[in-house]
Amino acid sequence: MAEIRLCVTAIQAWQNIDAVERWGCMAYSGWLPDPYILVLTGFGILIALVAWLPLALKRLPLSLPIVCVGLGAALFSLPQIALQPLPLRYPEITERFTEFVVIIALMGAGLKLDRVFNWRRWMVTWRLLAIAMPLSIAAITGLVGWGMGLPWAVALLVAASLAPTDPVLAADVQVGPPKSGEEDEVRFGLTSEAGFNDGLAFPFVHLAIALATVALAGEPWFAKWFSYRVLWEIGAGVVGGWLVGRAFGWLTFHVPAENKLVRTGDGLIGLAATLVSYGLTEIIHSYGFLAVFITALTFRHTHREHEFQSRMHEVTEQIERLAMMVLLLLFGGALVSGLLAPVSWTEAGIAVAILLVIRPVAGLVSLIGFTASGSEKFTLAFFGIRGLGSIYYLAYGLNHMEVAKAEQLWGLIGLVVLLSVLLHGLTVTPAMRSLDRLQGRNPDGEEATPPPGLQGPASRK
Repeated sequence: MAEIRLCVTAIQAWQNIDAVERWGCMAYSGWLPDPYILVLTGFGILIALVAWLPLALKRLPLSLPIVCVGLGAALFSLPQIALQPLPLRYPEITERFTEFVVIIALMGAGLKLDRVFNWRRWMVTWRLLAIAMPLSIAAITGLVGWGMGLPWAVALLVAASLAPTDPVLAADVQVGPPKSGEEDEVRFGLTSEAGFNDGLAFPFVHLAIALATVALAGEPWFAKWFSYRVLWEIGAGVVGGWLVGRAFGWLTFHVPAENKLVRTGDGLIGLAATLVSYGLTEIIHSYGFLAVFITALTFRHTHREHEFQSRMHEVTEQIERLAMMVLLLLFGGALVSGLLAPVSWTEAGIAVAILLVIRPVAGLVSLIGFTASGSEKFTLAFFGIRGLGSIYYLAYGLNHMEVAKAEQLWGLIGLVVLLSVLLHGLTVTPAMRSLDRLQGRNPDGEEATPPPGLQGPASRK
């Protein structure tokens, strides 16, 4: 009986200590491995998923971002994980991490575009940039300012953050790898739009900052904003990106044979060009996002048919998908940590309107008179995916201006990104497969490749 009473007492004592102490006792007693070992194991599983999930999902109405967000939500729901990866708690980390993922995605998008740069052949891009994007910004500004009762400068910041098509999460509707032949008008339009508009949203972000700071102080601001933030930063970004692309193209393909970078066979040259382009153009205070995409286009143009282009794209895509998965895991963790807690029915209605009304209508208006079928126009208008670029722009804006309702803004942005991940992720595979059939391509044929953005290196022969 004494032994039984001792066991009962031990069990009661075990139940009375809190979960953290109990977890520590289990780890100390050897029931669980060292946390460092757990991190290494988890990271290895993550890398395996990066390589394998694209193949498993290639014919399913399910996207890699949906899986990543779900895994992140499940992981951060565990009682043993106390970290709450809310962007408002880590504003600098949020800005820098999303910044890195976006610039890698921009290089990848530019490297895989086969179409030679031409004003007429890129007409779909100019329409989406010059018409759909400003219309979206104006409509979202009015809706957010009126619906949420925010100052117009803050509403403009939200609109500028939500206007660009995301180059990271939009990979599912983008063109295939270099020279793959997967470059119809829809995939080309969405890829080129995502490449350009992440840089062209910056003037509107800076306009919101100027309205919230300098304009309220009564200082003259328009001339400085237009000359510096629009003319200089866009112009210097384009020229700087072109110069870096030309320099890397010459060093890679055109210097004497024994010194060509292409002889290394190392696709990390693409990553080097990304970081150099972004760093140098940011040093001269121009738009690095725009510069990176221009660098990628110029780099690709220097020797368009060389096999090394595919190697650089593969390495860039691997890094992009790995960083994207980590960031989406954290986003899933933010969701279960209360990111959407400040969201009311008003914000929910605004989020739905942005995705189902504003972007599609603005896109269709921009394509009036454009030579394309109705299904192509609707697909171009509908798949204006909102994602990690929106998180970056809001983090950047909030780090440069004072906003009273930052939690509410993060809730709205988080909800729009979540709904976009779900809505576009569930519809992208059926929509693109249907589009392929309408254009005479068999997505299930032996020669077919997985949808663009969903294929891993192992899926390529």
